[in-house]
Amino acid sequence: MIRRTTICALICVFIGTLIFYSCKKSDTQHAQTTPIDFKVPPGWPEPTYNFTNNPLTQEGIDLGKKLFYDGRLSKDGNFPCASCHQQFAAFSTFGHNLSHGFNNQFTKRNAPGLFNLAWHKDMHWDGAINNIEVQPLAPITAPNEMAEDINNVLQKLSADADYKKMFKAAFGDETVSSQRMLYALTQFMLTLVSSNSKYDKVQRGEEQFTQIEEKGYEIFKANCATCHKEPLFTDLSFRNNGLDLNPTINDIGRMDITHLASDSLKFKVPSLRNVMLSFPYMHDGRFNSPLEALDHYTDGIIQSPTLDPLLRQGLPITASDKLYLIEFFKTLTDTAFVNDPKFAQPQ
Repeated sequence: MIRRTTICALICVFIGTLIFYSCKKSDTQHAQTTPIDFKVPPGWPEPTYNFTNNPLTQEGIDLGKKLFYDGRLSKDGNFPCASCHQQFAAFSTFGHNLSHGFNNQFTKRNAPGLFNLAWHKDMHWDGAINNIEVQPLAPITAPNEMAEDINNVLQKLSADADYKKMFKAAFGDETVSSQRMLYALTQFMLTLVSSNSKYDKVQRGEEQFTQIEEKGYEIFKANCATCHKEPLFTDLSFRNNGLDLNPTINDIGRMDITHLASDSLKFKVPSLRNVMLSFPYMHDGRFNSPLEALDHYTDGIIQSPTLDPLLRQGLPITASDKLYLIEFFKTLTDTAFVNDPKFAQPQ
């Protein structure tokens, strides 16, 4: 059932991709829109996303935000994108190891936080999708998530006068199409940039670490920074970090996409930004605290052929080192981001 769901999702993504690239003209070129510049934080690399065909506009962002919070994108109206991606939890799922979907079903993965997506080429824990513009198709159509049909979604949106006005404002006329819907969702998600934590303020010379935080930062740089590379705090790679196979969900990770044995149990390295807000941890949410996760790297690593070479001996950190690290992790919490009204549910 899990493999069938994955294949169905990929088929939907493939079809969606064909829809996009069969009509690649910019859908905003005839609209009187308000352009929005995407600001790259100081010292950060240039984003991976190409804004050429889907430039940010205030009208497109507003439409995408409304769609993100609208339950009508799901079959029974109860599961908007925001049901699994909650702002106060850095747009992850608060306190749930696995995401909850249609008809009291659970998915096989923990919902990751949504932020800094303009720098991500591959989406999802296994990299099944390589274009954020088609990413929403997977959860919308997955039977254990939003469980809806795209045509049904478009019919519901087309019947709403407010949506017609918003599509016209963003794209020049009232036509509600899958391409426009996905473009708008993409625009909103691209604006979810988290770059104003205490760590960021220290890097900009606006604040200073305490001695304990500084000690944690030094331990982090010596032991964690290769995989959790600054400033994104992920190198965006796929790695086997020594977790055993969860027998409940039998998730083999990247291998399910590439069909390569060398990718067995490899999952995308998550960002540590806002890590104190986005528990539980790992792809299946098996750890409920940062300390549990750190204990895994010293005492719980399972040896296997695909285990990342950097973890063959575990991490050489002490119990006190872990406490220092947690104090540093706290500096990665971006309270401005999780409280920003620009990203909050429309009233």
